[in-house]
Amino acid sequence: MSPQAKGYLTALIGITVWSTTGVFMSHLIVTYHIPAFVLALWRNLLVCVALLPVLLFVNRTLLRIKPINLSFYGWYGFVLALLNTLWALSVQANGAAVATVLVYSSAGFTAIFAIWIFKERLGIIKGIAILLSLAGCVMVSNAYNGTIWHLNPLGVITGILSGVIFAIYTLMGKESAKRQINTWNALFYSFALGAIWITIFNLWPGMPGSTGSYARLWPDLPLNGWLILLMLAIIPTLLGFGLYNTSMNYLSASIANLLATLEPAMTAVQAYIFLDERMSVIQIVGSLIIILAVFIVQIEKQPHL
Repeated sequence: MSPQAKGYLTALIGITVWSTTGVFMSHLIVTYHIPAFVLALWRNLLVCVALLPVLLFVNRTLLRIKPINLSFYGWYGFVLALLNTLWALSVQANGAAVATVLVYSSAGFTAIFAIWIFKERLGIIKGIAILLSLAGCVMVSNAYNGTIWHLNPLGVITGILSGVIFAIYTLMGKESAKRQINTWNALFYSFALGAIWITIFNLWPGMPGSTGSYARLWPDLPLNGWLILLMLAIIPTLLGFGLYNTSMNYLSASIANLLATLEPAMTAVQAYIFLDERMSVIQIVGSLIIILAVFIVQIEKQPHL
């Protein structure tokens, strides 16, 4: 097998595994009635529990933090905490497929923030991608329907905000790379600090979705529930993330990012098979528009791809 073929195979397996995130989360929320905030907290904690011994035995230097990056880690963890809680709430309100698609609307928001923060040029192609992403986001979330704002305001708001926060998280990932922070080091500490922030969110009085007490932070799950929660942390997050990053040893980052646009479609198929979720025709069209926007953004970044 050629290096390029290895890269494609590794990336596709990683993205397929990654795409199960929403399905696992939706199953835990619907079947075991675990609160979204508690689910987000334990997902973060179990990722750290699984990753820590690997880093300790494989390469302890990956646990080192440069003092100059301490404040950056704090903000990185805070943004990840917002993303994980909003996504969990979105899965709870919208289902796995719609929640995953709405997260991918981040491509348009990322382009907007990059223009504002990094002073990137807004060309015609990028402008079209932004408009497509925002239009698709409105269609998938049903935000154009005034009735939905009364029936499912949490779904609309958390779905759209998850895309916005994911865009910010993506830009912080770029900053992490610019600071030459190791990927696994950033993953471990962002999830660890994210767990601390999510605990604060859980205990914050009056915050929508919060549990409000330490006693309710421990989920009342049977053994099967705990196994699925552990699988959520290890399979989509660590294994999916690891395979996807490994693929970039053989493929360019732009090719890998283009392949990642398959994730919403994969999640939608899995949600249809395992969760019996159905998307309306308008939501399907909106999903395709968002995927097209992500594709356009990636092509625009690498015109000679």
